[in-house]
Amino acid sequence: MFYDHQQIEKKWQKYWEDNQTYKTSNNTDKPKFYVLDMFPYPSGAGLHVGHPLGYIASDIYARYKRHQGFNVLHPVGYDSFGLPAEQYAIQTGQHPAVTTEQNINRYEEQLRKIGFSFDWSREVRTSDASYYKWTQWIFIQLFHSWYNKNTDKAESIETLIKHFEENGSLDVNANQNEELNFTAEEWKEASEIDKEDILLNYRLSFRAETTVNWCPALGTVLANDEIKDGKSERGGFPVFQKKMMQWSMRISAYSERLLQGLKTLDWPQPLKDAQEYWIGKSQGAQVRFNIDSHDEIVEVFTTRPDTIFGATFMVLAPENPLVETITTAEQKAEVDTYIEETSKKSERDRMSDVKNVSGAFTGSYAINPFSNEKMPIYISDYVLMGYGTGAVMAVPAHDERDHRFAKKFNLEIKKVVETEEDVREKSFDSKTSVCVNSDFLNGLSYDEAKALMIDAIEKKGIGHGTTNYRQRDAIFSRQRYWGEPVPIYYKDGMPYTLPNSALPLALPEVEKYLPTEDGDPPLGNSKTFAWDEANQKVVATDLIDDKTVFPLELSTMPGWAGSSWYFLRYMDPNNDEVFARKELTDYWGQVDLYIGGSEHATGHLLYSRFWNMFMKDRGYVNHDEPFQKLINQGMILGMSAYVYRIDGTNQYVSKNLANQYKTQEIHVDVSLLKGTSDELDTEAFKAWRPDYADAEFILEDGKYITGREVEKMSKSKYNVVNPDDICNEYGADGLRLYEMFLGPLEQSKPWNTQGLSGVYGFLKKFWNLYFNGENFEVSDEEPTKEEYKVLHTLIKKVVYDIENFSFNTSVSSFMIAVNELQKIKCNKRNILEPLAVIISPYAPHICEELWSLLGHDTSIEFEKFPELNETYLVEDEIQYPVSVNGKMKFKLSLSAQLSAKEVEDLVINDDKIQQILEGKAPKKIIVVHHRIVNIVI
Repeated sequence: MFYDHQQIEKKWQKYWEDNQTYKTSNNTDKPKFYVLDMFPYPSGAGLHVGHPLGYIASDIYARYKRHQGFNVLHPVGYDSFGLPAEQYAIQTGQHPAVTTEQNINRYEEQLRKIGFSFDWSREVRTSDASYYKWTQWIFIQLFHSWYNKNTDKAESIETLIKHFEENGSLDVNANQNEELNFTAEEWKEASEIDKEDILLNYRLSFRAETTVNWCPALGTVLANDEIKDGKSERGGFPVFQKKMMQWSMRISAYSERLLQGLKTLDWPQPLKDAQEYWIGKSQGAQVRFNIDSHDEIVEVFTTRPDTIFGATFMVLAPENPLVETITTAEQKAEVDTYIEETSKKSERDRMSDVKNVSGAFTGSYAINPFSNEKMPIYISDYVLMGYGTGAVMAVPAHDERDHRFAKKFNLEIKKVVETEEDVREKSFDSKTSVCVNSDFLNGLSYDEAKALMIDAIEKKGIGHGTTNYRQRDAIFSRQRYWGEPVPIYYKDGMPYTLPNSALPLALPEVEKYLPTEDGDPPLGNSKTFAWDEANQKVVATDLIDDKTVFPLELSTMPGWAGSSWYFLRYMDPNNDEVFARKELTDYWGQVDLYIGGSEHATGHLLYSRFWNMFMKDRGYVNHDEPFQKLINQGMILGMSAYVYRIDGTNQYVSKNLANQYKTQEIHVDVSLLKGTSDELDTEAFKAWRPDYADAEFILEDGKYITGREVEKMSKSKYNVVNPDDICNEYGADGLRLYEMFLGPLEQSKPWNTQGLSGVYGFLKKFWNLYFNGENFEVSDEEPTKEEYKVLHTLIKKVVYDIENFSFNTSVSSFMIAVNELQKIKCNKRNILEPLAVIISPYAPHICEELWSLLGHDTSIEFEKFPELNETYLVEDEIQYPVSVNGKMKFKLSLSAQLSAKEVEDLVINDDKIQQILEGKAPKKIIVVHHRIVNIVI
């Protein structure tokens, strides 16, 4: 019978949509299971075959859990704010909302075509006002909260105000920008502006001067992951370090909880390690150094206070405010030049460039508080203002980078640690026992010396022991248009939140998406973006009088804002009264399975955990962590093609002749190759782009052979494969099976379209099990034990594979089972019905069709997954290979119930063995029970 995959797949996709098969109920007695894919960002290019890999895996698991009787939440939505859509709008003049809508429609069309079991009724889009209303609401909750270290959680800012009214700043134990000291009376007498200024020091969303990655060409701040080699990833424009007033999120308050929470999560260890490193917990001492001839002090954090005797110079971050004050007139030009050069590097570049040290001398000296020696103060880009205090005491004998710096600038290197390792000439000892050249530390272990030095520092009154975290507060402002407006207005220079009744603060229309002529963000181009406090509404900008009508914040939120809580909105996506009802956040709880890329380790995943912990603190959810189990899927790699252009010409030389010339490798679209070969269609290449129209070719054997390489599938490398084409030719079920068959989910693997023919052949074999020629023919006859054995062997393997996410081996097992059933010509209903259910999570369309042909008028989706019966796997007979002196002579079928001694007796008395022995007694008989018999003669 002909397997018409196109007709079958269209039929069932329409059925699922018409019947809302995958719509999830909130009202059920079933146990819940929440399966989620990382939020897709819809681009104009649509999906390529690499994108669905994780979606297919999560879909298989979601379908499997439905078969197990779970109420499965498997939603979909779009992370639809961000820089790419805005850049396209700048280039074309088309509103980002229009292109975003088009891109989403394209994605949805492709996703539906692959047959995902998403609950489409719960779709969310971060750029919809009905969604970002609640992103703005969360921002407001953060603004009106502070972190109480005594209770170790976020609390309403009102509890802090009450404390100020009763006690002033006394005994306030908070995460804050700087230490403040005032009495209750001073608080009560302070003006409203002063009070707001004080509170801004404690709020979890706050405004402060921050060093940011500024891209003038794009007119916006960029995150570290939006920069590559000092340039914007989008457009390749220069990026500079710049101080700006920015909104930030006080994620640093949650550093310890974020660290401890990792222990409770079933996540890949490399991902946990990445977050642990990013948070960067370290214990040591905060130490103050006086500056010679200045009133200022340099404060440093060090994990090795026991090496303070070996500190020979100080290094400040170029952005450190002290630099301007302490730099001498003689050194000013050099320092200013260095600061300018540093501003062109991103923080990521500065952190990663460990070998090339550089710097400039300020002309000033710090005083070592223990030796009273003068230490020259330098600036260098390897010190970052956001980490620790923006200053380090350099101990070049015991830190590799300090050592390089000292060598470069000919600074003193003072050895203070004399250990066994030093005797072996290991210069950079960090955590071994210490013998310091100081009378009161001599001979102590590392921990003893460290503790004693912290005690000495505290007794001298020059510092204290402390725990430090590398993680900094997250910059939240973006000077661009296509993002969530920040629900803040400014009165007397102080920020105030809009009332909840004013939400959503809608993104206004603007004529231009670039910054204004005055340098304001694009929202400054809006003519209706001011807040009328008296009438509680947004009004025309020209009405601003700073009495009753005030300016609104012109920056927008970053891309990660909406994606930090979307998993909660899916629980109650259409609610306009709350972000999600408490009974639903209680019911759905954590995401049980989350699948996505490892590149989000220190971005989205960290921010989501932070926001979720905050929501728990404020009583909106009941769980600390959002994602219990997480899997990072690997990439599907594409086979790229290259041509070799001879430098300075428009001549292209075939691959095997290229070594005779100086050439440049250029990616070409794989569609320009002839069939499945490496030969370039030269005429198609010339027609591909205008600059290739007059191309000349140096051929080999009359052909132009391209270079080939397996690399990341990407539109920029012209090696993408459109899933629509695969679905048309091989079917969505073929695509789903093949992507799983390629290899383990977590590994990257190359795509080869030719490999699809094998999977498609399996689907045709599976289809034909249910047919006799052109006729559907399934027997109600009781299956044989052999047929049951094939089925239950498959059940056992597939259950294990799915629960261990080994989807590739399941596909192999399907092929083996279908081949075996085909050989024994099995067409029994009691075998073929459960077989369709087992395969349906992987290939839902064909299984739905077969289920219907089997006489069922409901979807296969909610059928109970077949249960394993181990009795069908018990062998009645064992085929014993019988060997003589290690060489196998024949096989003997014996009952599985026989003991090893009974097997030995039957084998030794077998006619074939008797002929071999020729009346001799064997020297030894070895019986491996249920495996093999070996006779030594």
